[in-house]
Amino acid sequence: MLYGDLQFFDIIIFAAIAGFIIYRLRSVLGKRTGFQKEAKGQKTQPIIESDNSNQVPSLLENELKLENVYKKVNNFDHKQFLEGAKKAFEIIITSFNNGDKQTLKELVSKEVFKAFEEAIDSKTNNPSSQFYSLVIDGVEDAKVESGQISISINFISEQMLNNDEGKIIKNKDTWTFEKAVSSSSPKWILTQT
Repeated sequence: MLYGDLQFFDIIIFAAIAGFIIYRLRSVLGKRTGFQKEAKGQKTQPIIESDNSNQVPSLLENELKLENVYKKVNNFDHKQFLEGAKKAFEIIITSFNNGDKQTLKELVSKEVFKAFEEAIDSKTNNPSSQFYSLVIDGVEDAKVESGQISISINFISEQMLNNDEGKIIKNKDTWTFEKAVSSSSPKWILTQT
């Protein structure tokens, strides 16, 4: 019987603690019972939303040129752009190596597509090449002119031939991606390699 008495005693203590916590929360936070009218003599202050969309976040030293875009374009996110640029680089190079003209056509400008198409047709692409590593070395240039955002990125890539880690080719490339300022699409077009 002693054990049963202790359980009952524990329940009473926990109930008392819970009641005390609820009482303190109500006294600190107050209670809302639905629609509450404004008390007489109180004036509500209008809510002024500040436009923080053009604030420049802290950038790495090799990304400082992106300040130009932040100052002129609302809701620009450099992290999202750089991540997308890496993915685009990998997709474009893989599509080029595999001779996939259809994928290339959707991601590059007409001039760049023509250069890739000529290289594929002359068999200078290498289907046995695959990515080993890819790093963004920095932002070469970033500007907003005539309603277009233009950002040039330095890439350092390593590609492996025939699945042989002894045959790794290292390349440095500077690619320029463009997009209309008014575009809500996340898609950027490669305009220069």
